[in-house]
Amino acid sequence: MTKSTFKFPDNFLWGGAVAANQCEGAYLEDGKGLSLVDLLPSVEGGRWDALTDPKKAMATDYGYYPSHESIDFYHRYKEDIKLFAEMGFKCFRMSISWPRIFPEGDETTPNEKGLEFYDKVFAECHKYGIEPVVTINHFDTPVGLMKKYNGWLNRKTIDFYLNFCETIFKRYKDQVKYWMTFNEINMILHIPMFGGGMDITESANPEQDKYQAIHHQLVASARATKLAHEINPENMVGCMLAAGSTYPYTCNPNDVWKAMEADREGYFFVDVQARGYYPSYSGRLFREKNINLVMEDGDLEVMKDHTVDYVAFSYYASRLTSAEPEKMKETEGNVFASLKNPYLEASEWGWQIDPLGLRITMNAIYDRYQKPLFIVENGLGAVDKVEADGSINDDYRIDYLREHVREMGEAMQDGVELLGFTPWGCIDLISAGTGEMKKRYGFIYVDRDNEGKGTLERSKKKSFNWYKKVIESAGTDLD
Repeated sequence: MTKSTFKFPDNFLWGGAVAANQCEGAYLEDGKGLSLVDLLPSVEGGRWDALTDPKKAMATDYGYYPSHESIDFYHRYKEDIKLFAEMGFKCFRMSISWPRIFPEGDETTPNEKGLEFYDKVFAECHKYGIEPVVTINHFDTPVGLMKKYNGWLNRKTIDFYLNFCETIFKRYKDQVKYWMTFNEINMILHIPMFGGGMDITESANPEQDKYQAIHHQLVASARATKLAHEINPENMVGCMLAAGSTYPYTCNPNDVWKAMEADREGYFFVDVQARGYYPSYSGRLFREKNINLVMEDGDLEVMKDHTVDYVAFSYYASRLTSAEPEKMKETEGNVFASLKNPYLEASEWGWQIDPLGLRITMNAIYDRYQKPLFIVENGLGAVDKVEADGSINDDYRIDYLREHVREMGEAMQDGVELLGFTPWGCIDLISAGTGEMKKRYGFIYVDRDNEGKGTLERSKKKSFNWYKKVIESAGTDLD
């Protein structure tokens, strides 16, 4: 038995994480509008082309769209939440689909059927003592806002977003305490369609457009935080970063500087959301990229006065960079480019496995902001084999998570304040990057393949009982 000397606090929020656009399905049911993800085919069908060319995504009939049915959480949420409860979940990180509440995004009156669905989901969670942790905008800006306004590049989207926020803050005032304003907010720099619901493929200065849209999101985040605290002072509002410390390839100072710059790219967002102001290095960044942000009176004040209560983040892998990257090999399969680290093993999709990197990342973020952290995504995407007897022996996933949980405990002993841990895809779902089902993260197997075939039957993997034991033992039994 692998015993740990560290016992996690009694109020620690053990759970799991999903996103509406990757699990719900029912993509036009009960009045729902189109989400950005509903335009994306599988990776074999041209997903990356669609992600990088929004016009093509909107104009092309790809035939099969994985998100349209996904794993049908919309109709099976009771069964799934019951399984989460059996594992001992204290919380469940999920998102509210913006186009399920406001189908086009710019309506003034919400879709009641959409609101009723989440009433039922939250009631089911509370039935088992599970605390919902809700992401407000998880890569699902309504397609209507991209078509009519070019998404977050247009300042009007702030008001549409705040209308959405006010609606759900009031509706679920007594059902949801933990909120996050945007999922992996730094993704907008890498995939503007995903992160910003915008098309800048023909922009004369794409960097100007990205950072202008970012400014709108940062203002919206601060105003949403203000609104959440006004509606219910008990609300806890967090930001959410795609994190992972960047290592220099060598001790060459040029490599060290390159790594620092890479980390600052993500910290830029949290510097505003957690500290309340644009960081000192943003001045040079804006000058060198020819960025002139258009602001309105009150923008800087609201960001300063309404910072987040906690910093949430995803962590899958550390990153590696060099001042001479052309001499090195890059990893495969990750939105965030990284050189191959010779000291680390990698997953089937080329993501490097670095548990100690989680501890390093936690300490770096906590040292910088001194606000509670929340690990809301972490896990191993892998091809799982169903044995003849129906068992799924995902020891590789257990090994990955065991070492990451161990390093979480080490970071907490370092003095890091951590609210909870919600491994990604606690039930198998559609991959955001590839649209695949075969890239599985869950403790629960869903019978669905890359072509959308299968019974959707749920079954427990070996990791299901392992995670149940981890939660029961407050992290002391990691065997």
